[in-house]
This record gives sequence, C-alpha cells and structure tokens, in this order.
Amino acid sequence: MSSNSILLSVKNVSLNFGGTAALTDVSFGINKGEIRAIIGPNGAGKTSMLNCISGFYRPQTGQILFNQKEDLTQVSTHKIASLGIARTFQNIALYTGLSTLDNLMAARHIHMKQGGLSSMLYWGLAQREEVDHRAVVEEIIDFLEIAHIRKAIVGALPYGLRKRVELGRALALEPELLLLDEPMAGMNVEEKEDMARFILDIHERRNATVVLIEHDMGLVMDISDRVVVLDFGVKIADGAPDQIKNDETVIHAYLGQA
Repeated sequence: MSSNSILLSVKNVSLNFGGTAALTDVSFGINKGEIRAIIGPNGAGKTSMLNCISGFYRPQTGQILFNQKEDLTQVSTHKIASLGIARTFQNIALYTGLSTLDNLMAARHIHMKQGGLSSMLYWGLAQREEVDHRAVVEEIIDFLEIAHIRKAIVGALPYGLRKRVELGRALALEPELLLLDEPMAGMNVEEKEDMARFILDIHERRNATVVLIEHDMGLVMDISDRVVVLDFGVKIADGAPDQIKNDETVIHAYLGQA
C-alpha cells in the first residue's frame, strides 16, 4: 500500500488518566476508502482511541496524522470536524427536543458562510445558502430512509431510529473519515441489518473511509477490510479479518474458542 493511500496514521499514542493507562504505545494506519474495525473487550481502549482521533482526549505522547500533514493531537476539536472527520457516539448525542430535520440542519453549521451581519446585509445569499444546505440534508434523509420521521421530535423516536438520525447528523458534515462507535449497540437483528447496509452504502456510494467499533463479530468480519485489536490499551493484533479470526492471542483475549 503506497503512502499516498494512507488517510490516518496513529503513531505511538499513549493516553493516561492519573495512574491508569487507557492506551499504551498504540500504532496503526487507516487507508483511504477502507472500512477499518477496532475491536477488543470492554475497557480495551477502543472509545478512548476514537476520542483521541476526534480531539475529545489529548494523548500524552504520540501523533495522529490526518492526510499525512495535520497532527490531530495539536488541532482544536471544532477544527477537526472542519477537516472532514465526523463521528457517532456509543451513547446517542442528539438534540432530543428538536426534529430530525433540525438535528441534521444543525450539523451543517460548519459549512455555513453567511451569518450574523453578513446575513442581514446579504439576506438573499444567506437564503440561497440555506436552501443548498436543506438540499444536502433532504438527500441524507432519503438515503437513510427516514423521510417518515423528518418532522418527528427525536427524543420521542424508538432507539433504532435515533441511532439512524445520529448517523445522518454525522453524514451532514460530509466527512472524509467517519468514526462509528458501536452504531448497532442495543439494536434488534433487523435494525442491525439495516445499519450494516447503510454503512456499506456510505463506504461505496459516498467514498467515505469508515472506522468501526462494534461487538458483533460476525458483522465486523463480514464488512471490514482490516481489523485492529486492543486489549487493556495495548494493540495485540492487526490484519485482515481471516487473520484476526485465527490469531491465537485474539482468541484467548477476546473471541473465545469456537
């Protein structure tokens, strides 16, 4: 794989909370256009790794290079989103009192140029811009098949649909790199199948690179190009799904015997 195809490089990242090591000297790469899974037992450091990439945590040591130039450990959280990185959360983080449409429109703020004084002076430009953003959001609503809940208050929606709205909000940022933290947790079989289909469509039709944390190993092995395995904050394996399934260290630490 040429260096030009590497979208994100995690280099020797360590993260500590007081005397507790959440991540220890973790390194791996994410290639443009792949679905990259991060797996491991509870407490392995998976979400901590996503939090370092998205700027919520600042590792004590190491680098996280995006497009081989931006070190995300030195970039403010709001700028990381503007670089083309979006994420969903293990615990849904939506505006529960707003509608589906309003939640998705709120995510468009980083792409909005007309604001404040300029909106008053150039009302026509601002109005046209809002129409453009609305078109992007409506396309996402159709893509995720949530037109029937466009005007529904998010807090009143079933759990599976709220997860879908959160995915839509991440897509509204038009990310180059999409970070998904357990997008199928708490879903029934049908909802999981729908979410898996949407992830594959996002990858194929929207050319997004996807990082996936998920405990459903059957699904991970089916849709991932490569898998990195963490255990107690340490990388214990990295490779194609078939390699990971047959890795003795991974079987002992996480997958268990067949």
